[in-house]
Amino acid sequence: MLDNRTKQSVEFLDRWFKQYGLPQDDRAVGRDLEQAVSHYLQWMAEHGYSTSTIENYRSTLNQFLVFIKGRRFSWGEIFTIHTLTWFQKVRALKWAAGVRGLSRYLFEKGKIDEPIPERKAPVKLPLIYEQYLVHHRKIKQASEKKIKAIRRVLVPFDDHLQRHAIQPCQLRIEHVDAFLARFHADFSESTKKCYRGYLRGFLDYLYGRGITRTNLAPMVVGRRVYGRSKPPKFYRPEEVQKLFASLKVSSATEVRTYAMVHLAFSLGLRPAEISSITLDDISFSKAELTLRDRKSDNPISLPVPEHTLKAVATYLIGARPKSPCRTVFLSFHPPHGSINPGLIGCYITKSMRQAGLCGTAYWLRHTYAQNLLEAGASVYEIKEMLGHDRIESSKAYLQIHTKLMRQVLFDETL
Repeated sequence: MLDNRTKQSVEFLDRWFKQYGLPQDDRAVGRDLEQAVSHYLQWMAEHGYSTSTIENYRSTLNQFLVFIKGRRFSWGEIFTIHTLTWFQKVRALKWAAGVRGLSRYLFEKGKIDEPIPERKAPVKLPLIYEQYLVHHRKIKQASEKKIKAIRRVLVPFDDHLQRHAIQPCQLRIEHVDAFLARFHADFSESTKKCYRGYLRGFLDYLYGRGITRTNLAPMVVGRRVYGRSKPPKFYRPEEVQKLFASLKVSSATEVRTYAMVHLAFSLGLRPAEISSITLDDISFSKAELTLRDRKSDNPISLPVPEHTLKAVATYLIGARPKSPCRTVFLSFHPPHGSINPGLIGCYITKSMRQAGLCGTAYWLRHTYAQNLLEAGASVYEIKEMLGHDRIESSKAYLQIHTKLMRQVLFDETL
């Protein structure tokens, strides 16, 4: 799997080291690495990686092989962040995804103790902060991108408290205001508002855990901005018909999107809930879907309409890639892992744009809530179906029920 130029370089190095007495163990390390690179590239081809990706990785790994064989490394020193950084500097490479991919492959095969760590390991925060991030990831179904954004606030906040010798249990609003005054100095108003929200979430968690005696979260406020509240948006029946009429099923991606849209509309699922559905969660015989990993840690089993079951079954039989992963919706790119919620939202939103409709994936969730209200469900029943932990959250999803209002005021038969 090596190109001719790399083979010539390796052969030259082997002859040179043999002539000048490189220890046998060091030459064995080079041969082991050469074999590992060959096996890894073959594995990529067998698992459907694109030709361009394989060739890109081959080029990087051939350079890495020459780099390692030109120096005296033990096997344990090859796949370290120090060696990778040295290699990138010598070869003037900004990225070395092929080397990181090889380290993950060898780690999974049990050939090395651990893969090369990520480019920037997150700063380790005290236990209470890390517990909050775990809580936020599980209960709020926060994405990794959101967790990183929250860290950008908590890391300097913890640094501020440590520099002033303030324990979380000693927190007062004056301490929080002093931190925000310094931290917010160079940010826009919208960014300040976002970061205040992240900090409020942490302060509310501290109070809920009994660490602070007073809930400081409501006290973290910015300058008052006057504006009208925006009610949730939803689709009218004719718009829903327009959306489903425009959906196509001529490709695997379109079949997958078709199933996603059905789940979002028929069950009011969030993109994060759609991404977490596994093959074990769907019962076709009972026509039920069990949501285990739900926001607010509120699992539930929901009845699935027949047309939604057929849409999901069509995807599973005709479009889903073969993969050991149990998640229902998978990427079509090797190694066929689960799709993140953001990408699911993009696919659903794209289908709306193609139908000539504005809105986002959450508009289908709002439409689901509105349909439940018009079907006679109480707000408490809607709360359970939507998976909210507070009744106020459910109320915010519901528009004024215009049909029922006209029926009461004008005695109209609808």
